[in-house]
Amino acid sequence: MRISDDITIEDWELTEQFVRSSGPGGQNVNKVSTAVELRFEAERSPNLPGPVKSRLRRLAGRRWTKEGALIIQVEETRSQARNREIARERLAELIRKALVKPKRRIATKPTLGSKKRRLKAKKERGELKALRGKVDPSA
Repeated sequence: MRISDDITIEDWELTEQFVRSSGPGGQNVNKVSTAVELRFEAERSPNLPGPVKSRLRRLAGRRWTKEGALIIQVEETRSQARNREIARERLAELIRKALVKPKRRIATKPTLGSKKRRLKAKKERGELKALRGKVDPSA
């Protein structure tokens, strides 16, 4: 399975298991195993660099197992073949997202003008709130 120009996933890294799907489908649901569970051995994959694996782990969340495998479950359609395609597409998309290196945030200081504007707005707001106080009848 081809992900990008330099990353390809071998067949031995993927395992597919077909299980019975829940939801609508009539008697078909009880007879045919249409839902697919795609398992990708990400931690053992020689094609993924270390940083990509760590980003993939973060993106996968609960779909990442303790053994370092990524599990994608699809039961959207009543067709086993279509569910299989969807699962492979999702895996490829997840890996493509993990390939993108996040930009480092550069800390910046607020400008003098923005500090002054903020303090001026705070002062005006405080004065407005001070006017809401109790009115002294003797004055």
